[in-house]
Amino acid sequence: MTIKDIGPDPQSFDIETETLDNTTYRTVAWSGKYLQVTLMSIPPGDDIGLEAHPETDQFLRIDGGKGRVQMGPAKEDLSFEKEVEDGWAIMVPAGTWHNVTNIGDEPLQLYTVYAPVHHAPGLVQATAEDAEKDEESGKDEPPAWSVQPDETPEDKHA
Repeated sequence: MTIKDIGPDPQSFDIETETLDNTTYRTVAWSGKYLQVTLMSIPPGDDIGLEAHPETDQFLRIDGGKGRVQMGPAKEDLSFEKEVEDGWAIMVPAGTWHNVTNIGDEPLQLYTVYAPVHHAPGLVQATAEDAEKDEESGKDEPPAWSVQPDETPEDKHA
């Protein structure tokens, strides 16, 4: 990987190449004042994990592999379901329960844009378990210089 999160300074990189080369569950690639870009690699049969971000919109783009996205107003009501693959985009409105599952036989390579910033700048999480530990320990918090809602409810996880 050749990119490094330099915070809210100007940045440019080949996002498709970096996404396809990424082997980590999540790598924070760039953190701005209002939005953030992360790269993700989900192994075959694994998923991102059912969750909802009350104050964060998300845009995800698939650059490799095949997945199934599920979304809905409650974790028991995932009424939106679609198979996605290279070139597909997924828009997740704030507060929407969502999950993306790798249904192919190769890693599901994608990038995500969060608005507002959602993770600690430059954070690299090799596995979903590492991501969970970082969230529980408080290591995965948005930077103080990012613009956040006045009151940020905690993310919800199934």
